[in-house]
Amino acid sequence: MCLAIVIAAAGCGGGAGSSLPAGAEDVSLDPAEFTTTIDNPYWPMAPGNRWVFRETDGEGGVQRVAVTVTDRTTTIMGIEARVVHDVVSKGSETVEDTYDWYAQDADGNVWYLGEDTKEYENGKVASREGSWRGGVDGAKPGIIVPAQPEPGLAYREEYYEGHAEDNAAVLTLGARARVPFGVYDGMLQTRNTSPLEPDVIEEKLYARGIGPVLTIAVSGGAGREELVGFRRG
Repeated sequence: MCLAIVIAAAGCGGGAGSSLPAGAEDVSLDPAEFTTTIDNPYWPMAPGNRWVFRETDGEGGVQRVAVTVTDRTTTIMGIEARVVHDVVSKGSETVEDTYDWYAQDADGNVWYLGEDTKEYENGKVASREGSWRGGVDGAKPGIIVPAQPEPGLAYREEYYEGHAEDNAAVLTLGARARVPFGVYDGMLQTRNTSPLEPDVIEEKLYARGIGPVLTIAVSGGAGREELVGFRRG
């Protein structure tokens, strides 16, 4: 197995200002300013794009994660959003089946507008925990990839009180990583946290023109998710 080498070529400080949403802040979004053509270089979501990841938990457990951009859209908070299908499997069994909803604003920020997720046990739905939809029951959309990332920029990815409260902060735009699908540099690296799991910290790396390449747990676990395949639509 290829071992990833992650190098933060720039510091994680910088104190960059942010106009992106954080925490439980309200946002006012104009549907006319959004598109389902998602071409942010750090995560381009053209219909048909497909990523396959290998996820390990540090205890020998291995899962396969397949993420596919569909040609479908749905409307959330008046915004037409792209539907992305995410399937986690272990062997021949589906562990989790999720539909995520994204749209890009006029500045190039990629917004995360919600998800419909199902966890399976013995072939049956065991939980829908983590599902949320922007504008419903107090849930609020966030940013999954900013248009102009810079070290120190902080923002929320999602907010549904008590269920989904993920936050991110940019560490560097100069990370390097080796994964089974290739070697990349000049990558966006973020630190991801949630007040619902204060001991858990992850770092995510995005390669220009590809999207997410590597996720590693740096606190609260030893999990890792690395890209093993990518196909353009």
